Amino acid sequence: MPGSWLLLAALLLAGGVLAARASRTRRELAPGLHERGIRDAGGSYCERHGACCHGRDDACTVPYLDTICYCDLFCNRTISDCCPDFWEYCLGIEPPFPVQKVCIRNGHKFPAGATYRDNCNLCTCRAHGQWDCENHACLINRDIIDAINRGNYGWRASNYSQMWGMTLEEGIQYRLGTVRPPTSVMNMNELQVSMDANEVLPPRFNAAEKWPGMIQEPLDQGNCAGSWAFSTAAVASDRISIHSMGHMTPALSPQNLLSCNTRHQQGCGGGRIDGAWWFLRRRGVVTDYCYPFTNQDKDSSLPAPPCMMSSQSTGRGKRQATARCPNPQAHSNEIYQSTPAYRLSSDEKVIMKEIMENGPVQAIMEVYEDFFMYRHGVYRHTPVAAGQHRRHGTHSVKITGWGEERTADGSREKYWIAANSWGRDWGEHGYFRIARGVNECDIEAFVVGVWGRVGMEDMHHRK
Repeated sequence: MPGSWLLLAALLLAGGVLAARASRTRRELAPGLHERGIRDAGGSYCERHGACCHGRDDACTVPYLDTICYCDLFCNRTISDCCPDFWEYCLGIEPPFPVQKVCIRNGHKFPAGATYRDNCNLCTCRAHGQWDCENHACLINRDIIDAINRGNYGWRASNYSQMWGMTLEEGIQYRLGTVRPPTSVMNMNELQVSMDANEVLPPRFNAAEKWPGMIQEPLDQGNCAGSWAFSTAAVASDRISIHSMGHMTPALSPQNLLSCNTRHQQGCGGGRIDGAWWFLRRRGVVTDYCYPFTNQDKDSSLPAPPCMMSSQSTGRGKRQATARCPNPQAHSNEIYQSTPAYRLSSDEKVIMKEIMENGPVQAIMEVYEDFFMYRHGVYRHTPVAAGQHRRHGTHSVKITGWGEERTADGSREKYWIAANSWGRDWGEHGYFRIARGVNECDIEAFVVGVWGRVGMEDMHHRK
């Protein structure tokens, strides 16, 4: 029995030693808090809690950043876990570690390596205590917005959350997407339109009012650089509806063009409208309900969606689908086609007459950085964006009408009404007005129309 008691006592003593060693190991061998310098050196920790403990007191702690620090004398050792103000407050001496400088933002202190985003620019706190920010030109620029709204430019600018945080370079790369056609196409003959010298066109016209229920609302291309496909699908939809006298009112699929019209086209990486019209004439597309748009984020590393629609000839230039709709809820995979596109004169009256008689037209335009921030009014490119970051890109839109208004000085301001493809939250519910008759942003330089391929059988069977 005495031997058993001795063995038990030895085990208890050994356990206590091991426990003490384990406790000491957990604290003493932990990485020092200040190996790279004291963070938040001016912070009040021991002082705020009135804590200065004698000897070793593992309960003498204060929350410190994402961990804890100590205010007992035991903390003052080579690998220290003392609070930043321990030496000055508890011992009255300078700290033995260098002070790590912090960055200040909105009254708060941040350690080296901390980051935040200022619109499209990433800012990083450096070891010397200063913020180091990128210097990208941002797509949404508050200074430009303020300058436009203070000036007398005839239109107002605004911030858009869907574009906030993007660089100007990204906006041009992802929010436009129309490639100018080659010279041979740009120089194609203009359609000759007979205009009576005495013919008077109305001061205002809106296609949606003349053809109710036949004009599609503005689309949203997101961050897909596919305005070439969206504007083409939008104009073709309206023209087919009008030319069939409302017997067919399809909302055609931009995705069908983006995924399947791959001849010299780059899908959401950009494309040409002449190639899109070739595809509509020779292959045709289905409706957006049958083949819905798949919006890929600009940072997506996924490959472009493959083509999921095909068609074959049925004779007399007509085609029928040979694949089911990608949307399993859709049952009609009918193919819609157009005739060859034709170019209109740059004369505003010719364009106006074409819209009034045959429906909306497609136009190519140059987009400058202030256009992204358009909210309402008659747009003209302003001089406030001048500087080293000035950039522009090519876009295509649908012109649906025109109008005019009196300005503050009593002069007459003529404008086009156009549908963009940046969603209904942008501009005037997805539309914008732009100066007419002066080729603002080249919008009158290359304008095309088209006829929907509509036969008598379509008129009788699609009511």
